[in-house]
Amino acid sequence: MFKYGLDSLTVGKVLHILKGKLKGVITNEAKNNIKKCHDIVIATAKKDKAVYGINTGFGPLCDTIISKENTSILQRKILLSHAVGVGKPIDKDLAKLMLILKVHSLSKGYSGISIKILNRIIWFIENDIIPMVPEQGSVGASGDLCPLAHLFLPLIGEGKVYYKNELVPTQQVLLEFKLQPIILHPKAGLALINGTQFILAHAVMVVDKMYKCLSHADLIGSLMIEGLMGSQTPFYKELHQTRPFKGIIHVASRMRTFLKDSEIGASHQNCGKVQDPYSMRCIPQVHGSSRNAWLHLKEMVETEMNSVTDNPIIISEDLIISGGSFHGQPLAMPLDYACLAVAELGSISDRRIYLSLGGKYEGTPRLLLKDTGLNSGFMILQYASAALVSENKGLCFPSSADSIPTSLGQEDHVSMGSISSRKALQVIGNLEKILAIELLCAAQAFDFRKPLKSSKTLDEVHNLVRSKIEHATEDRIFSLDIEKAIAILKSNSLLEITKQNINSYSEFDTEFETY
Repeated sequence: MFKYGLDSLTVGKVLHILKGKLKGVITNEAKNNIKKCHDIVIATAKKDKAVYGINTGFGPLCDTIISKENTSILQRKILLSHAVGVGKPIDKDLAKLMLILKVHSLSKGYSGISIKILNRIIWFIENDIIPMVPEQGSVGASGDLCPLAHLFLPLIGEGKVYYKNELVPTQQVLLEFKLQPIILHPKAGLALINGTQFILAHAVMVVDKMYKCLSHADLIGSLMIEGLMGSQTPFYKELHQTRPFKGIIHVASRMRTFLKDSEIGASHQNCGKVQDPYSMRCIPQVHGSSRNAWLHLKEMVETEMNSVTDNPIIISEDLIISGGSFHGQPLAMPLDYACLAVAELGSISDRRIYLSLGGKYEGTPRLLLKDTGLNSGFMILQYASAALVSENKGLCFPSSADSIPTSLGQEDHVSMGSISSRKALQVIGNLEKILAIELLCAAQAFDFRKPLKSSKTLDEVHNLVRSKIEHATEDRIFSLDIEKAIAILKSNSLLEITKQNINSYSEFDTEFETY
């Protein structure tokens, strides 16, 4: 059981709540905190003193006083007016994550929301009735105003929701369950739409998917090193103690583990080759730097998901602070950093793919087929990886470097973090395809090392790939193989193989292995 507003949320916990493996509840202690804050809002709304968002307009209308009779109408209208999203709907899981993250933030007792509203949001979560949220429209400054407005339209009986795998009007669902739309109290609408939950939900997914890509990249890179008879000396512990970046040390440790006790590695220890190209030799430096970016993002995300990000913040009856806790910059910048780190994993993977095709390594034929000329072999797979790498380069421009003033200049610096988060997921999607292509090429190269054995881990990885995808002896529709390889990666079955050898992972840095 997870206690909203009281327990610390992690990426792992929020994903478990999302998948129904962990139940989130509001305890009596949290309810008391929420009620105290809500009572302050109601009392403040009855006073003549202007307090932003409670009895005033919003943004540039902050100096417009709203009468006591119209405060509820004001809150409803803010949801209606701010729901201007365009583009495709975001994934249903992302919208559900937004709901979970918002409940946790509001339950901390600084937002003035009512228990009734929080209970209705939890009802949507637990019944898997999830609002439709368009992907475009947020500048990530006063929080994610536009997507959060769409997220909470169903509270007032508006908008659309996913129900029983269909997108239907909210009113239809409320009628079926005999529920009335919520009448919003003072500040409720503002508390709902101020916040970074759109950026944050995407960032949670980035942390999860990037972790899996990082783990796959090390594993597939190790398989490629075996296939091309690369050297293990660049992964020696003694080398990396002289330049002790945490991510680099961690990746080198993983590579040593994956290559340990390999007959293939032992077979060419005394060869005349001095060193490998950078894409093999510098795996710890490149993959490890991306690991550092992932760790930074994870730390920022877990700080944000346990924060209060709406406005104003209610500390006490005498201290209601209008500030900028909704600004998306704390996430926008690390998301742009993560986006670049993900793209670099794809860039170096493409270089290893290219290396595998040259026929320059003993026993590995050109284009990874013994009979070429009539057959093009794996040549065009690298075209596809090159195209994906180039597309990722174009997506790496940092969205947080841009700012376009909004709200008649009241919001004159914005984060564009919503764009940072969406781009990062897009780049990760491309990376998954690049790694799938490298997996195919590495497995094909590995075939030519038989009957020598590699480590237990890599032999099992190769066997799993070959149980799904046959060794190629002539040209075929390789896009079908790529689809199968992507499915293998998405199943996480290769990562399960590494977990089976967990006893040999004693020197791994656990902060890179858990979330």
